[in-house]
Amino acid sequence: MDKKQYFKKPELLAPAGDLKRCKTAIRYGADAVYIGGQQFSLRSRASNFTLDDITEACSFAKEHGARIHVTVNEIPHDEDFDGLKEYLQHLEHAGVSAIIAASPSIMKLARKVAPKLEVHCSTQMSVTNSVCASYLVEQLHLDRVVLARECTMDEIHEIIKNCPVETEAFIHGGMCVNYSGRCTLSNRMTLRDANRGGCAQSCRWFYHLYENQEELTDESSYFAFGSKDLCAVNVIYDLMAAGVASFKIEGRMKTEYYVASIVSAYRHLIDEIYENQGPLSEERMEYHRNEILKGENRDTCSGFYENVADGSSIIYQEYSNNCVNHGFLGTVVSYDQLNSTAIIETRNPIDIGMKIEVLEPGCFNRIFENTYMKDEDGIFLESARKPMTKIVMKIPFEVQKGDLIRRSE
Repeated sequence: MDKKQYFKKPELLAPAGDLKRCKTAIRYGADAVYIGGQQFSLRSRASNFTLDDITEACSFAKEHGARIHVTVNEIPHDEDFDGLKEYLQHLEHAGVSAIIAASPSIMKLARKVAPKLEVHCSTQMSVTNSVCASYLVEQLHLDRVVLARECTMDEIHEIIKNCPVETEAFIHGGMCVNYSGRCTLSNRMTLRDANRGGCAQSCRWFYHLYENQEELTDESSYFAFGSKDLCAVNVIYDLMAAGVASFKIEGRMKTEYYVASIVSAYRHLIDEIYENQGPLSEERMEYHRNEILKGENRDTCSGFYENVADGSSIIYQEYSNNCVNHGFLGTVVSYDQLNSTAIIETRNPIDIGMKIEVLEPGCFNRIFENTYMKDEDGIFLESARKPMTKIVMKIPFEVQKGDLIRRSE
């Protein structure tokens, strides 16, 4: 019997903060994209989608065999229900596949007024056991249970074994120092309600630490208590073997480059494990780890998957511009096959002699040496230092509009 009949390939679910990033995620291999509207969603500081944007995203996704999930995951107060019924009905009409909700009241309303929408519970519901998962399915008729980021691998196996519907688990991105986002630090310190879309990420601030009246911190000693980002690359095979139906990447406020590079890297990893029908060699895993980490700005850890997260999973230093990933060099605007030149819209400094790789949807990255650059006036350049300007660059193989280039390390 072909093992692939029961070792299923999971859905790769990517984040997008606007329509451009949504299309990028799908182009680079996402099976589904989750987005937020301008109402009823957390991450209110993300660009977020108008109703027309959501309709266009659904059309683009359908053309590419993908799905759109919409977050309706705020924790509502009584005044937050105005317009919710009509909003859910619009999502259904637009072609949205599923909503992600954290409130039973929103779940029940969606079932009543927009029955074609799948209902997925948010990670904010902190599902860490199979009894809770089964209860939510029985009482709220969920189509998918999104597991808490605090689950261990053993707990995931137990939940999937007993859960009557498919499950979804996070594999990459921001972690919360509280249970799945149940935090009021932002509320207390900035009057921004974290669970109604206004989290100020107070856990990532730089704090002065005192004992009595004596300060224990100085310029070389920082105190913070935000978590390192999750990177589940080491346990992707285990999650696939456990039967997790959807792998979720966090980051609706992240850049287009982050979305493209992280989605593409996990797409290749998942596909290779599926074709191999078993764990990959350490050499191949090291390749995939490096590809995934190229898109990162923060330190990463495996969260709770491999063991209980301890002090080593916490970020203790203040982050600055020096920590920002400057590997993203630009975006291909067009390509001239006759002259083997591309017009590039720049992001970070590019030098002659630099090794550059191209991120192409559905392909492994290709590398070339930068030997030729001109500005828009045709003047030869040794370096391009000004972001968001257009330059002409020789690329010895064909590239497509929208492909991304980055420093090859």
